[in-house]
Amino acid sequence: MKTHTSTNVDPAEVAKFEALANRWWDPSSEFKPLHDINPLRANYIDKHANVAGKKILDVGCGGGLLTEAMAQRGASVTGIDMGETPLKVARLHALESNLDIDYHQTTAEAYASENANRFDVVTCLEMLEHVPDPASVIRACAAMVKPGGHLFFSTINRNPKAYAFAIIGAEYVLKLLPKGTHEYAKFIRPSELAGWLRSAGLQIGHMTGMTYNPFTRQYKLDDQDVSVNYLVQARKPHD
Repeated sequence: MKTHTSTNVDPAEVAKFEALANRWWDPSSEFKPLHDINPLRANYIDKHANVAGKKILDVGCGGGLLTEAMAQRGASVTGIDMGETPLKVARLHALESNLDIDYHQTTAEAYASENANRFDVVTCLEMLEHVPDPASVIRACAAMVKPGGHLFFSTINRNPKAYAFAIIGAEYVLKLLPKGTHEYAKFIRPSELAGWLRSAGLQIGHMTGMTYNPFTRQYKLDDQDVSVNYLVQARKPHD
């Protein structure tokens, strides 16, 4: 389903993922890092929100890695994204996986206008650094979650280490990601993200880092290290 959109979209960012969409579910493709961190992300969300039986919205769902992981854990899942081709891939893979997931081509802002206080959990992972106005997305996510509900955001810190690891290391040295996947200026410091969350009326709960060991080629969650990739759990207060 396609709905109306807002202006908070970078066409170049959408085009990046459109071009790669057909390889989304290939664990040895450019999306290998997403495949590698997906169990960590899913476990983290389930630990804090106990997703079975919950209504979940995945904002910026892409080809559906997280949406399927949530559906497999017993959640009722909706995924939204602005990429037409990734959504086609997501729908096809869900069909092949015998999972009932509701996908829509729309922005968070447009979807929020018709879905206020609808979801128990809203996730927005590896997406904020790809839009012109991250705070607008956060406000939309806050509007869509029910009072008392959980929200999860992940992004990349903005500092010299993050530039070295997420761009130079991941894109040029280790070639974990295509060159140009990320723009350093769009990275987000935890303090900035926290400010946007508070401005949207949300309470910040837990924050953890996602670290990568290039020797073992493994990721892990590390509460002591949010210097590069990090995850934040927040809640919408009860009225």
